[in-house]
Amino acid sequence: MNILDKIIEHKRGEVAERKQQTSVKELEQQEGFKRSVLSLGQFLLDDAKTGIIAEFKRKSPSKGIINGAADVVEVTSAYARYGASGLSVLTDEQFFGGSTADLIKARVNQVPILRKDFMIDEYQIVEARAMGADVILLIAACLTPAEVKRLASFAASLQLEVLLELHAEEELEHICDETKLVGINNRNLKTFEVDIERSLRMAERIPAGKIKIAESGISSVANIRLFKENGFRGFLIGENFMKEAQPGAAFQKFIAQLETI
Repeated sequence: MNILDKIIEHKRGEVAERKQQTSVKELEQQEGFKRSVLSLGQFLLDDAKTGIIAEFKRKSPSKGIINGAADVVEVTSAYARYGASGLSVLTDEQFFGGSTADLIKARVNQVPILRKDFMIDEYQIVEARAMGADVILLIAACLTPAEVKRLASFAASLQLEVLLELHAEEELEHICDETKLVGINNRNLKTFEVDIERSLRMAERIPAGKIKIAESGISSVANIRLFKENGFRGFLIGENFMKEAQPGAAFQKFIAQLETI
């Protein structure tokens, strides 16, 4: 059993427990559920913005603890202040050290927020809306094309956007009308190896009209330039900033370099 299989197995049990703790009706009464959502797609298509989706992540299965001391409000506020087009906040606790509370706290920022988690059930999408997310992640590697379409349609009914994440060419069939944002993960979720060239080859096969987002393994302004040349509008970066003692300052420095290209 690879790490992705382990995560999904654990997630099924976790979702079942959360359903017992909080009903859909209770989630719909929360303040976050009632707010007007922001469009990540619009932010990414705005040429005046950086296109970077800056991620808050404490740890990962492959790297262990990345930054266990970082404050979510301090870091995400710095990301927003220095030009992030969007924020990505991990809410998986078991494997990534995240929490629902992290996303709720990050909501002080007026930029789109992606709930970064392993979404397998409509209940999690209602949760995402209630905690103040604007976008959810659907990972093709752990869903069938039919499941992607069903969950994406449900997200749209709650005014949430969907980022469909691909990491293998055979997953291109998961793309549907409801998935306007298509991300290519440069890191294989099963082996955690990074291959940017494979991502660029896959990008050529993404249908016109989709907003392409590069995910993971981005560590330099040169990477951004290369992806832009290949039609990408979004760039999800987390570890490159979070591994530093001051992630916000690292992001500010990166943006200063980006503005020179």
